[in-house]
Amino acid sequence: MSSTERDEIVAVLTKHRGLFLVTVQGLDDEQARLTPTVSALSLGGLVKHVTATVAQWLDFVEHGPQGGQEIDWENPDPALFEAFKDGFRLLPDETLAGAIAAWDAVAARTDALVREVDLDETHPLPQAPWFPPDEVWSNRRVFIHLVAEIAQHAGHADILRETIDGQKSMG
Repeated sequence: MSSTERDEIVAVLTKHRGLFLVTVQGLDDEQARLTPTVSALSLGGLVKHVTATVAQWLDFVEHGPQGGQEIDWENPDPALFEAFKDGFRLLPDETLAGAIAAWDAVAARTDALVREVDLDETHPLPQAPWFPPDEVWSNRRVFIHLVAEIAQHAGHADILRETIDGQKSMG
């Protein structure tokens, strides 16, 4: 049986999303809010952050850099900064189940876009301090970046979970 490039991208995304979700299996909301290392990261917050980040990249694939909120990086709006910080926390009125449901919806949207969009279509990256000026990415590169993003944060999540109760994603 042969697979297409699109099948391969979806398969790798599925694998790394699955490894990430192992880190939150069996946790309650309070455990998902724990910050067991010197970092401010929590497992629930990481689920929220990765979900939001992937959703932003999917918006980029569908609409290009426009539509995002223009941020003055020299003088950032304090309300935007607080909202950004809240994106890394499972807030008291939020649940891990709700964060996972949002994760699942974004995963389904990702897989659909991988199968539908022109992988060679390009967009200029938005202006941000972490992007080189005038850089352009293809949709393919965005999806490959998402694999890296999910895998990197799965590693963070694995450390947090192992610190909480010793559970490991692998090994």
